[in-house]
This record gives sequence, C-alpha cells and structure tokens, in this order.
Amino acid sequence: MMPLYAYRDNSCDPRKCTVKKLEKAGFLKIFNKISQIPRNTLLLDPTAEQALSPADKHVRSITVLDCSWVVLDTGKVHSWRIRRALPFLVAANPVNFGKPCVLSSVEALAGALYIIGEKERAAELLSKVSWGIRFLEVNQEPLDLYTTAKDSTEIIKIQGLFL
Repeated sequence: MMPLYAYRDNSCDPRKCTVKKLEKAGFLKIFNKISQIPRNTLLLDPTAEQALSPADKHVRSITVLDCSWVVLDTGKVHSWRIRRALPFLVAANPVNFGKPCVLSSVEALAGALYIIGEKERAAELLSKVSWGIRFLEVNQEPLDLYTTAKDSTEIIKIQGLFL
C-alpha cells in the first residue's frame, strides 16, 4: 500500500485537523519539518505547474501540505522533484463547503487517490470525517472523468468542462 504523508506546521486547530485524525487512525505519518519529507514522494502542491493524473499512479508515496500558504517557504517546496496540483474540485468540508479548490487535507489526499485509481482507499480516508462522503458526492462527475485521462494535458482539458 502506498504510504501517505503530511507536512503540518501546526497553524490550524488541532481538534479540527483532518491530518491529525488520519494519523490517529493509522492512515498517514505527519512531519513537522519539510526536510523530513521523503524526497521521492509526490507533493500535492496547488502552485505546481503540472496537474495530477492517472499517469502518476506509480509514485512511491503522496504528501499533502497541511499548512498556512501565507507562511509556507515556497522556495523549499518548489525544488521538489515531483509536484502536482489537483484539478478543479469543490470543497465539502464545513469551513469551505462549495468553494472550488479550497480543500481540506483529507479532501486533497482522497481526491489524489481517487484520480490515480485508488477509489476505495479514498473513501476509507473520507470515512474518518463526518462530512467526508459529501466530498465524493459533490465531486463524483469530475472525479470519474479525471480517472479516464491518460496524462496531465487531458486532465486540464477535462477540468475545462467545470470552469
């Protein structure tokens, strides 16, 4: 099973933190320093130039950045070898419900897993939060279409249907 990781800078409320819930349930490992993250992981980064696609299914692991983008040292992140942005998806979390591209960390990881073909694992992650299944319901159509893409270029074309 592909390992999942999170970089967490402790900028969010630990009682509401989705990666803390996932770590407690044994789904991922949290790192508090960027230097601790395995260098061969796929980093989910909304500033990446390439979109995640089913072609990325062979990566060794996936890491989500669970932090404030205001304080993140993007220089350290931009040097990452494998960085991918998620395509258009709509948040279902209580804080940002209905907002495009403002996903919680559990939504980002689940979206990534779904797109690379690990639909059951995506649902399993989302089951750890009360509103998780809503994410799949809200994004069913784009997620299913994204899984049919062969590469990032096709993902961007599909994304255009929803923008």
